[in-house]
Amino acid sequence: MDNSLLRINNLSSGYGDFQALFDVSFCLEKNSVLGLVGANGAGKTTLFKSILGLLPREKSMIQFQRQDIGHLSANKLAGLGIAMVPEGRRLFSSLSVYENLQIAADYGRKGYWTIERVFELFPILAEKQKMPSLSLSGGQQQMVAIGRALVANPEVILFDELSLGLAPTVVNDVYAAMPSIIESGISAILVEQDIERVRKISKNLVCMREGKIVLSGAASQFTKEQLTTAYFGE
Repeated sequence: MDNSLLRINNLSSGYGDFQALFDVSFCLEKNSVLGLVGANGAGKTTLFKSILGLLPREKSMIQFQRQDIGHLSANKLAGLGIAMVPEGRRLFSSLSVYENLQIAADYGRKGYWTIERVFELFPILAEKQKMPSLSLSGGQQQMVAIGRALVANPEVILFDELSLGLAPTVVNDVYAAMPSIIESGISAILVEQDIERVRKISKNLVCMREGKIVLSGAASQFTKEQLTTAYFGE
C-alpha cells in the first residue's frame, strides 16, 4: 500500500544557469516526520523553494496525494495544504502575535488548528498575544511562526532550520510540540543541523550533499557515524 503524501521525483533545479539539485527523489509518508540533513550549501533550502514553486521544476517532479503539482504556484500549493516555517521566521514586524496568527487563520484552510489551540500548544504566546511579534525572544518568535503555519491547517509543513540560533532549552520546548502536531494529522519535512536530534524524531531520513541525495532510508537504521560520514563526505 502506497502511504506517500508528498513525492519528489528526479527533481533537478537551480538558479538560472546554475544547477543546484540533481535528480533528487524521496517521499514523505502520511502522519510522519522526514528529516532532511546536510551541510550549508547541500541544497536543502533550494529543495524547499523548488517544492513551493519558487524555482523552476517540471510538472511530474512533485506529486501531492498522487497528483502532479510541479506546475502550480506557491499560492495554489498553500491552498492544497502545503505550508512552510521559513528560516528566520519572517513574521510581520508591525503586527502583534495575535495579528500574525489571525492573518494566517483568515486566509488558510479551516480545520483542527485554531489560534486557541496554538495558545494551548504554546501557552507563552497566549500571555504575549498583544505584544509586537519582534519584541519576543527568538524562541517565542519561532513558536509564532509554527503557529502561523498550523492555523492554515496544512497537510504538510516544511520546517527550515527549526532550531537555528535558539538556546538549547528553547529548542527542547519547540521540539516537545512536534508529537502533538503530527498526531493532529500533519506530516512534516524537517531541515535540521542537529543530526542526533533529527534522527530521533524522524521516521525517515534523507542526507544531501552538493545537491544530491547521498543517504536515504528509515532513520532508525543509521548510526550517528554513518550520518556524519554522509553529511561531511569521505
